[in-house]
Amino acid sequence: MKLETTLGGYFRKFRGTTAGSPPRVSTDEIFWSWLGAFIGIGVVAIVGARFFAGHDLSLMIGSFGASAVLVYGAPRSPLAQPRNLVGGHVLSALVGVACWKLFHSVPGLAQALAVATAIAVMHATRTLHPPGGATALIATLGSAEIQRLGYWYVLMPATIGPLILLLVALLVNNLPRSRRYPEIWF
Repeated sequence: MKLETTLGGYFRKFRGTTAGSPPRVSTDEIFWSWLGAFIGIGVVAIVGARFFAGHDLSLMIGSFGASAVLVYGAPRSPLAQPRNLVGGHVLSALVGVACWKLFHSVPGLAQALAVATAIAVMHATRTLHPPGGATALIATLGSAEIQRLGYWYVLMPATIGPLILLLVALLVNNLPRSRRYPEIWF
């Protein structure tokens, strides 16, 4: 009976704490989020194609899409602030490359360690940025080109890409009076 009661309480937590849908955002908010993401990802793509094509380097990785959601779609979120954006990607890339170098013979272990350790490092350094987990994972399961980069992956794309996204966020997110970015720098 005690176990049944304990399990009932456990499963009741699955219901959530609020009812209904998330609040609707204004058309202006949708527009500025769209514009920021379009320009930010576009600039990363253009810079990558213009300056790094032919060098076996890629400036674009999938985790930047998730960063764009935070930085342009939720610019007030603590997870979207410059320290988190740049620090989360850089530290997670370092962790991901290290895990790949140490455990590449057991890819599943390298992948699990990379994501879990990246989360722990981001928490410890107050740089939690959820897309950082993907940056760590990409280092362990990315293409042969990504893995050939080794620690260069930390600089290119994991530092330069977020810096470009940050620059665009500073320019676009501060155009309308209704937005201000960043909330905090460090």
